[in-house]
Amino acid sequence: MEYKQIIPCIYLNNGLAVKSLRDRSKVSEDPVGLASDYENHGADSILIFDFSVNDAGHEKNLEIIKYISHTVDIPLIGAGNVKRMEDIKKLLYAGCSVAALNFSKMDNIELAKEVSKRFGREKIAASVADISELDAGESAIKNYIGLVLLINESCLEDTDRWFKEHCSDNSNPMSVDLIPLLEKESLHDAAAVLRSFDIAGIAGGILDNSAKDFMGFKRQCKGLGIPVNTFDSNIAWEDFKLNEDGMIPVIAQDYKTNEVLMLAYMNKEAFDKTLATGKMTYFSRSRNELWTKGDTSGHFQFVKSLTADCDKDTILAKVLQIGAACHTGARSCFFNDIVSREYNDTNPLKVFEKEYATIVDRREHPKEGSYTNYLFDKGIDKILKKVGEECTEIIIAAKNPDPEELKYELADWLYHAMVLMVERGVTWEDVTKEISNR
Repeated sequence: MEYKQIIPCIYLNNGLAVKSLRDRSKVSEDPVGLASDYENHGADSILIFDFSVNDAGHEKNLEIIKYISHTVDIPLIGAGNVKRMEDIKKLLYAGCSVAALNFSKMDNIELAKEVSKRFGREKIAASVADISELDAGESAIKNYIGLVLLINESCLEDTDRWFKEHCSDNSNPMSVDLIPLLEKESLHDAAAVLRSFDIAGIAGGILDNSAKDFMGFKRQCKGLGIPVNTFDSNIAWEDFKLNEDGMIPVIAQDYKTNEVLMLAYMNKEAFDKTLATGKMTYFSRSRNELWTKGDTSGHFQFVKSLTADCDKDTILAKVLQIGAACHTGARSCFFNDIVSREYNDTNPLKVFEKEYATIVDRREHPKEGSYTNYLFDKGIDKILKKVGEECTEIIIAAKNPDPEELKYELADWLYHAMVLMVERGVTWEDVTKEISNR
């Protein structure tokens, strides 16, 4: 099923989030936190406009976009201040899944072919304000664009007709989605647009000022028969094996690190509310009441996934934990050692992150005689020389039928690559996220 997207906007002006395309009054001094709130409350992606008026403001906004992409997991659509190939590249490299060309400018229409061939049409959008821009960019839209952003809501009906006229030929359909930016006064009106038009979603407008209750809006849309992305259980409550109190134990685990955070219980009401809101909700046996984790402390748990065990008598919840999971203030409730034995953790990412952290520590706290400090002292050219040399060693080792030498050389290269990463401020999370986005 193709879900219709719910896409709030963040309008960046010199590092601040402002109200809209027309109203530059400040909304937030923390655009990264705003983006995180949007994701946690059910947004499917975020449309970010760069309103900078000079190079310094542009670079500042790009840094903000980069921080947002590190913080959220949902896709970002970048728009504004795009005049050349380099601007598209900067948005995509900052973490945007899609970068938009403003089709009110003929130069951008002509640029569409070049950037589409370089990055793929699925990464390129066109922003348009009226039918004349669709007509002018028709060839580019058909061949090089994956998404059209309609900036002017008043043109939606005309744009819808334009798409039907130009997409009705089933032998040559255009693989392009349409998303309008709405300025509706109510969420009910916004839902009516989703239901009435053949669009991929809606962005902006009332969504940016809806107290961020996107899950509630999606429930409203679902009630109207609109396909939206909500939490719908594949297992009916009646199919779980419950304890004598009619409840099921739930283990909460950090979705990124797999750290076990806490154990609590759900009854049917808690389970249903968790699915409806996207926030972990439990039943307190001691207080005999429902409780949403974080309502009093602010330490919410936002649902990433729920999985039942083989007997369907326990739920594993992977969550984004805000703050501490434990009432003591500890990150996890599990901190009282009973017994332990030394072992080597061979989880690849944990090994890389531990080695990366050691390299960072060496740079921040130099140690006499440290080879790592020697590389940092010599600078980027020496580090690049070593990375290149180790690449050559890998090629030579790969010609040897015995893989032992290859393993050794790969480990050497990875170490030097991590020194380069630290030197240039690239983390393993940056790299793995880039790979997962491809």
